[in-house]
Amino acid sequence: MGNSYAGLPKTTRFEEVLHNSIEASLRSSNLVPRPVFSQLYLEAEQKSLPHEGRLENEEDQEEDGSDSNSPPIPYQMKAPPEGCCTTDGFCQSGKDLRLAFISNEQIEVAPGFLLVGVKSPNLPDHLLVCAVDRRFLPDDSGRNALLGFSGNCVGCGEKGFRYFTEFSNHINLKLTTQPKKQKHLRYLLIRNAQGTLVKGPLICWKGTETRGRQGESGASVCISSLPSHGINQLGAVVSAEAVLSDNQNSFTSIQTSGMSIEQSLPPLVSGTSTMNYNGQDHHRPQPSACHSNLPTQNPIRPSVTGSFANSGPPKKRHKGWSPEYSAAPDAAARSSPCALGIGARADGIGVSPSCQPASTGSPSNSLTASGDSLLVPDNLLNICRIQPVIFKGHGIFPYLCGNVSDVIVSPLLQSCYKNSQALPRVYEQYGASPIQPLSVEMQILLTVYYLVQLAPDQIPLIEDLEQIFMKSWRDSHVTEIRQYQQVHTQVTPQALSQMQPVTQAQLPWLARLAASSCNDSVRIVESTSSLAEGLAETFKSLIDNRLTQTNFVIIICVSKLRGTESCVVVTGKHHARALSESMCTPTESFMKISSELASGKLGSLGAFFSSLCPEGDLDTLLDKFQLERNCFPNLSETPDSPKDPEKFSEQCSDFQVEWHQVRPIQLAVARKLLSHVCAIADSSTQNLDLGSFEKVEFLIFVPPSDVTFQQIVLHLWSSGILLELGLETNHMSREGAEQYVVKLDSDARDKIDCFVKKSKLSPYTLFILVHDHAHWDLSRSAGINTSSESSTGLADALLNCREIKEAPNILILHVTSFPFALQTQYTRISPYNEIHWPSTCNNDIDVYHENTKYFGLSEFIDSTRSGHSLPLLRYDSSFEAMVMALGERFPKLHSAVIRTYVLIQHYALAMMAVSGLSQIKKYTSVETLEIIQNLINSPKQCPNHHGHMVLLRIPSISLATLAYERLGQVRERLGLQQQFEIILGSPNSALNVGKHFLERLKTWLKIQDADWAPRTYLELEGLPCILIFTGMDPQGESLPRSLKYCDLRLINSTYLMRTALEQELGLAAYLVKSDMLSSKMGPNYLSESDPEKLSSTDNEDEELGNDALCTETSPGLATNIVGTTSQPHQVSNCEHPTKDNCVRGKSIESSTYCDKPNNSRRFSKSTSSGSSSAQNSVISQPVRQCSRGKSLNHPPIVFLPKAVYDVITSVDSSGLPKSTSFLPHHLVNWASSFRPLLSKMMTCTEQSLYYRQWTVPKQSHMDSNNRAEGRTDNFHPRRLLLSGPPQVGKTGAYLQFLGILSRMLIRLMEVDIYDEEEVNLNVKQDNIQFHHSTARWPDYDIMKTMPFDYTVHDPKFEDASPIYSEDLIIRTEEGPKRQEEVFLRCRTTRMRLSKYAAYNTYHHCEQCHQYMGFNPRYQLYESTLHAFTFSYSMLGEEIQLYFIIPKSKEHHFIFNQPGDQLESMRLPLTLDRNPDAIKSPIFTPTTGRHEHGLFNLYHAMDGANHLHILVVKEYEMAVYKKYWPNHIMLVLPSIFNGAGVGAAHFLIKELSYHNLELERNRQEELGIKPQDIWPFIILADDSCVMWNMMDVEVGEENISKPNFSERNVSLKYVLQHIEATSGITQYGLCGLRKWNSRGSSIHLQEPFSRCHLHDFILLNVDLTQNVQFNQNRFTCDEVDFNLRVHSAGLVICRFNYFSVMKKQIPIGGRRNVIIKSKVSDVPTTIPPSQYICAPDSKHTFLAAHAQLLLEKYLQYTSQRLFPLSLKNYNHPVLSVDCYLNLGSEIAVCYVSSRPHSVNINCTHLEFSGLLLYICDSFVTSSFLKKFNFLKGATLCVICQDRNSLRQTVVRLELEEEWRFRLRDEFQTANSKEDKPLFFLTGRHI
Repeated sequence: MGNSYAGLPKTTRFEEVLHNSIEASLRSSNLVPRPVFSQLYLEAEQKSLPHEGRLENEEDQEEDGSDSNSPPIPYQMKAPPEGCCTTDGFCQSGKDLRLAFISNEQIEVAPGFLLVGVKSPNLPDHLLVCAVDRRFLPDDSGRNALLGFSGNCVGCGEKGFRYFTEFSNHINLKLTTQPKKQKHLRYLLIRNAQGTLVKGPLICWKGTETRGRQGESGASVCISSLPSHGINQLGAVVSAEAVLSDNQNSFTSIQTSGMSIEQSLPPLVSGTSTMNYNGQDHHRPQPSACHSNLPTQNPIRPSVTGSFANSGPPKKRHKGWSPEYSAAPDAAARSSPCALGIGARADGIGVSPSCQPASTGSPSNSLTASGDSLLVPDNLLNICRIQPVIFKGHGIFPYLCGNVSDVIVSPLLQSCYKNSQALPRVYEQYGASPIQPLSVEMQILLTVYYLVQLAPDQIPLIEDLEQIFMKSWRDSHVTEIRQYQQVHTQVTPQALSQMQPVTQAQLPWLARLAASSCNDSVRIVESTSSLAEGLAETFKSLIDNRLTQTNFVIIICVSKLRGTESCVVVTGKHHARALSESMCTPTESFMKISSELASGKLGSLGAFFSSLCPEGDLDTLLDKFQLERNCFPNLSETPDSPKDPEKFSEQCSDFQVEWHQVRPIQLAVARKLLSHVCAIADSSTQNLDLGSFEKVEFLIFVPPSDVTFQQIVLHLWSSGILLELGLETNHMSREGAEQYVVKLDSDARDKIDCFVKKSKLSPYTLFILVHDHAHWDLSRSAGINTSSESSTGLADALLNCREIKEAPNILILHVTSFPFALQTQYTRISPYNEIHWPSTCNNDIDVYHENTKYFGLSEFIDSTRSGHSLPLLRYDSSFEAMVMALGERFPKLHSAVIRTYVLIQHYALAMMAVSGLSQIKKYTSVETLEIIQNLINSPKQCPNHHGHMVLLRIPSISLATLAYERLGQVRERLGLQQQFEIILGSPNSALNVGKHFLERLKTWLKIQDADWAPRTYLELEGLPCILIFTGMDPQGESLPRSLKYCDLRLINSTYLMRTALEQELGLAAYLVKSDMLSSKMGPNYLSESDPEKLSSTDNEDEELGNDALCTETSPGLATNIVGTTSQPHQVSNCEHPTKDNCVRGKSIESSTYCDKPNNSRRFSKSTSSGSSSAQNSVISQPVRQCSRGKSLNHPPIVFLPKAVYDVITSVDSSGLPKSTSFLPHHLVNWASSFRPLLSKMMTCTEQSLYYRQWTVPKQSHMDSNNRAEGRTDNFHPRRLLLSGPPQVGKTGAYLQFLGILSRMLIRLMEVDIYDEEEVNLNVKQDNIQFHHSTARWPDYDIMKTMPFDYTVHDPKFEDASPIYSEDLIIRTEEGPKRQEEVFLRCRTTRMRLSKYAAYNTYHHCEQCHQYMGFNPRYQLYESTLHAFTFSYSMLGEEIQLYFIIPKSKEHHFIFNQPGDQLESMRLPLTLDRNPDAIKSPIFTPTTGRHEHGLFNLYHAMDGANHLHILVVKEYEMAVYKKYWPNHIMLVLPSIFNGAGVGAAHFLIKELSYHNLELERNRQEELGIKPQDIWPFIILADDSCVMWNMMDVEVGEENISKPNFSERNVSLKYVLQHIEATSGITQYGLCGLRKWNSRGSSIHLQEPFSRCHLHDFILLNVDLTQNVQFNQNRFTCDEVDFNLRVHSAGLVICRFNYFSVMKKQIPIGGRRNVIIKSKVSDVPTTIPPSQYICAPDSKHTFLAAHAQLLLEKYLQYTSQRLFPLSLKNYNHPVLSVDCYLNLGSEIAVCYVSSRPHSVNINCTHLEFSGLLLYICDSFVTSSFLKKFNFLKGATLCVICQDRNSLRQTVVRLELEEEWRFRLRDEFQTANSKEDKPLFFLTGRHI
């Protein structure tokens, strides 16, 4: 099935050439193709030669057909069988085939088969494993492979695949082109020494005579080109390939463009371990590809632009096409076949650029270049004192042999070239692109221009070169790019830029022209034959010392046979050293430093220093000084030296230490964190159920630093969070807080296992995992051994384990100042879950009123650009000059060793100079002298001897130990051990502070513990000390506010990455008080010593000459060289009189250098206009004021290496510091070189999105395996990222977050319960006990004898009209309150939800997911709409209701079989006894509360089966269905959209009775008696949240006074108890008491009452058949219905021992109705008096229901209608058949006109008014004549229209006793179409 020509007869050569000739003639338009026989015979001599530099990427494009202008034809794959697996990396049987996951499995391989690695285009980082018959694979020469295919699947074991197309479908390759075995069967797989299956050699599908694919892998090595001594090393090279493949850069597919783009490599000074000797890795051998020594074919390399008549090569099989006739071939074909550097391949295989191993032959001093091999001369390093760095460029790099250890070969520049060739691929999605990449000549020329413009000490950066390439390419194709950015625009050849290409002949001349202006710092070497010739010439020039002024040598070889080749040799001593050291990782550098220290190489450096000082050896001077000090002991003490630490304990008021101070911005960030957590909980994914958690617990992960660990413990202990979370009961010690903080070391595994186990045992506890300093360890775990001392990958092993990822109650919070490496394409953190630290200022306004300003990196950089003062960010030019000079003298020493040794000497000399050896001060730098002088003098200005801290950062522990010991010795011998402390700060060791300073700290901090010792740097506040801070990287340590100087001169200035650089600078970050900024801060800030400081600034240029110490010099000359310091730089403020206040009031100690301890003297300063003022400023007497207190609000001064300073202070084209364009972290790669720069205007969120798009993790990154199959993201749903600047207060913010999260959970578990005592209670005098206090159920006969309590006791009816009865209480309270006011003043109590509570839609725990219908593993429940129609005579028409019934609830209903039409709702039998079911259907009318209504009864029912129906209005049906998809809904007709709750109650009752009749008929056919059908329904309010029960205990001593205890019970228990009542069907209504915290002792004495029921009612629809709810009512409908039921003679029973709790829900319900005008939609307040108007008047109509207007009018203005009734409770208003609220000052006497009704005795009453509301036929004139009325009593007759009103007056003969006037007729303020109500008033005669 393959297209390989291997194994075909030789006669096919003629057919091939013939076919190619025909193809070329068809393609060519103006050129004559070469004859067939010319191609066949004239090219025979070149048959065995490799093609001109074709790369594997080119072949991939050819095989895809992408080199042709014709668009590729998409391959139509066979549709996979239904139900099979289609996931990439798995076979169709669902078995994993990825090598990374099955490498350790035992795979059975059939005889004759080999395991082969298959490349899948959708999985660029993985190989798929398959078994292939070896007969169909080529041999090592690329021949003898049979046509076709035979393979087996190693996953499912299926065998016998005879076609590769069939096999590719089975393993889910998902190809867009026709499957070819040559393209996808890439590697042989072998077992390594550990038995792991790894990638082996590349399968050589084609011989070297046809394709020349040597550059692809070291497995295909040309043995003929190797020297004899190199052949034996071939096996080692091939066997190392598996090791190498795991260390190469990976490639990714850019999602936005949909194509693969090669990743860029780190910068030339990046952190990737790519230091190569002779093209091979310094630590690991790489496979190498060989090159034939013979010239290659295709000598003519076309230019970038030109004619497009024949713009591309033919397809792959047409090998006769000659590229010399092509105007624009693929630029990838111009590179050497061996020009593949590390990371240059999409499959991750790195190939050594050199084809041969290093020669071990006899040494030779001759520089011979034989073909492509080159001998490196012996003693090259010793002769020229430099180790040259060679960057391979284009073409074939020669094989190096001989003394190869003296040179370094790097592929970084070559990779940069290759990446720039991939720039235009982003446009290939539009078809065949005419836009061409940069030509080889242009790349070389741009490289020359870049190197020429570098400063003499500037190190080249790969990022700069990439941006130059991209900018040049974009500028040259700006027209085409703009057109290609428009999707529908096609680029024509006429639109292309007309930029002239650089030809081969022009390149050397243009390069020399460009280099002519650089004073020979860049030299161009043109070679005619090969690069080896140019390299030989360069080596000879180095030996002859002819390149002393040359930093870079660019070798260019232009050959017609070989094309254009190039390489760059770094010959500058400073540049070569920096570049070679940048190729080592920090770990490798530390190993080299330790090796140099152990080997004693520092001896030569120390001897050299000793020979420089004319005063003698440094130790000799120290001994002499110590002897003098011992002879004159008074010299060792200063007048201010502290003798008694208690002496000045209360004199310094500036010393205040607060370990944990909560700032407003920290609270704001904590609330943002809480908001994001709530957003996760509120999302539809249901990944976090906050409502189910009762408490919060946490665990904080920190790096394995003792200081960081104790620092977090200190913050935690002092914050009080543990007490707030209830984790501790009292204020414990710091040791008790340590259990909540875990160091990521070998002991962390046990703690996290315990944490996970605890989370499983506590499902109702939310566990927070805080990963502090999260960027510290991002390495991928590979089976971490907990017993290992290394903690690499431990964070991945612990935080990303399956138990934590899947735990629903564990939330992970990553906290870091440098989140870049966590923001990659494979990140686990959603961009919506990122919280960025906000800015404190907005338009110069302090948003959080903190009165503080944060000084971070940007503020430090701004101080360098002010131009008015010495900046806060500086470098030491004297120190840098000495280091550079010594580096040239000692080329074999690591620069870190030299820098550290020089700085130690400077500190030692500065201490000697300040101690009195004034002649020494000229041998140290002014910066170091200032640091020591301030360190020693600052304690003298404070009565308590508070001083400054000096941070000396030395990353290498070995060098830090050396500095600690040396500086300690110098301090002791100078007698300064009482002046300041020297502390070694190591991550793995505790702080060691001397006893003298320890006593000081105890006194300052007021610590009484005798065993106390500082464990954090924060506890060193005010201590004058030098803190030698060591460790590879800072690990989150915070520094005290007494930090004055941050000396970072020894940080790594070559391994430049953004995170590494910014975290070093983050040590100096500082919070400054804003009030101090206005006068002393900002860009004009000067420290106390700044006006007098003798320092070279960053603009001075008095450095030493580079060659000053390279040759032997006389001692005098050397003395002058080493002792030279730059002249004091005048402070610009002193030159301006208006700025002289900066230098006034300074004490002598803060601005002078001391020759002796007791005598102060000034350095001589150069004359300037400001000298006199500066001198006068120090004449004043020193004021004893704490120097630390004065500088407490000043940021520290930072000293940087010159290289780092230049990078930080220089900006790129976007306006940001150049460091922002660096690779963000050593564990990530750029996704493409074709990327924009970060913009200065980007927010933190936009910057995050930038890194998410343009960075990919390496294989060693813990997120590298997080690529989702078939998805663009794979975010963990419960993972947050908090990022903020260093030292800004993130620890305090997340500790506050834990506190407010706990409070929120408690609040979520609590609700506001109405807690109002019952009103209108009447204490009975007779105190009759009807039931025993322990009775569980009522007795029906007793209940019939109990009098009905007419008084309404529910406090929500406190302002309603009292109902007249004999027990009516006459109230003497204030006037009526508006209902809105009643609601606002309702008394509530916060109460914790019990496990039997009802919930709203925000609760979605695991138990009730299925109940709610929100289980994410299933689709939303399907529902069906059913109509249900019944007739009702009172409405005069049929009523049609709609049921929305989910499929899961259809078993509650009966459907007829033919059409599934709803027939009835199932009802149980009265005698049914099911302990897990509720018999009564529950109806809940609701409006406006789709989110907040308490409809989730799963927990309240304790899992019991029940039927719950929501009754909603038609316009709200959709929104209720959305939030409650698994609930049954009864939809009211549209005519009731504006109706009140009475309509819902009315329809529920009538529907239920109609359904009862249907069920009786249906079950009667089954032999069941009609009276056995359960007749009750439940009308429940949508705010009922919990149910309680009173337990009664009767004591033996006092039976009459039982003890009551209340407990929460489930609704299931309450209902089952009530339903079990004997004779329950004889009761008309049953209900519960409304809960209040004080209870009602009157009702508790009687377990059952016959009174009004509200909110939760069991309604007997059978007995109440003739008692209806008023469908028009909005308010008081329950009171009205209770009176109707009682008057009908039915028994109402309230269970007093049960109570229902109602939650306060301020949304929806009855308050959802708004009365507004119809004229305007603007809501305005309309007084109740305007709710009515005269008929036919021009009154403004209102958009409200007529009944609502009437009820509101009567409630608030009835005193106008019934003036005699106002507060006249003995003469109430007679209300017939209806209860209407007339206000709390008017009593109402309810009577029923129905025959045989139960009414109160009214014979003795005289009524003050008569209210007739829509009277029916039962009300007659004779009935009304039974009642007596006062003279002047008011009559109010209400009817539906004016005709009915008149007819009622006539029918009831009202005119006989009542006087009416025309003006007394009114209507509600409704329009005619809204059917207003009419009423007539009159007076009794």
